[in-house]
Amino acid sequence: MPSPLPNPDIEIDARGHRCPTPTLRLRRGLERAVRGQVVVLLADDPLARIDAPHFVHEAGHELLSVEATDDGLRFRVRKV
Repeated sequence: MPSPLPNPDIEIDARGHRCPTPTLRLRRGLERAVRGQVVVLLADDPLARIDAPHFVHEAGHELLSVEATDDGLRFRVRKV
């Protein structure tokens, strides 16, 4: 059985905003976080499914999960 995902240290609700706003808010959240903290981004713009993981990879952080929810997407990112 896989280990459970850690609870977020910072949660960013960017639902209702179009790209690039969700990714920009994720970047700001990761700037506030310390190494090892988990940041959760909630977004409902379908383009966030592409933009957020690309940003996380380019910035060198760890994408823990991307989940579809009833009202959008939930990204869990660990600051590296």
